[in-house]
Amino acid sequence: MEFDRLSNDLKELRKRNRGLALALGGLVLGQLLSLVIILNLLGSVRTLVVPPSINKSFWVERDKASAEYLEQMGSFIAWLVLDVTPSSVDWKKDVLLGYVEPDQHGAFRVRQEIEAARLKRINASTAFMPQQLVPSEDTQSVVVRGRLRTLVNAQETSNEAKTYLVEFSYAGGRMHLKTFKEVPHAAP
Repeated sequence: MEFDRLSNDLKELRKRNRGLALALGGLVLGQLLSLVIILNLLGSVRTLVVPPSINKSFWVERDKASAEYLEQMGSFIAWLVLDVTPSSVDWKKDVLLGYVEPDQHGAFRVRQEIEAARLKRINASTAFMPQQLVPSEDTQSVVVRGRLRTLVNAQETSNEAKTYLVEFSYAGGRMHLKTFKEVPHAAP
């Protein structure tokens, strides 16, 4: 009698263990499947980020951004640097420094402070009207061509065609300004 009861208990335990083994196998299979899916998605995920203003759709992935995003950021950076008055130069400088690459921050800060002091001293304003934006996804840069108008004491002193190179780096889910410099007007 005891033997039959023990035999039934043993059969029931074996049956329960088989059920638990099947459940464990299913969980392991699910984990492996989700790991494979995650590893496949790692290289192909595009992160959507928002520039200061959105005019066109764009994409960003790993360390590159689309030409549309580069155009928007290039025109925004050109506006921050080149479209200034004595009253707006300080806050535009602060906004610009928020986008500058960390290792370039000191150089950009000094450059912008010198320019702000010069504009205030001579009471000058500059207005940049972009006419062409030429992005390069390979180099993550934009060539911005347009007219730079300079006013000193409300009198126009120059109105010249200028070309600027704006280089970016993309890291940590954020676009950083690497270089902003004037280049010869005929440069591609």
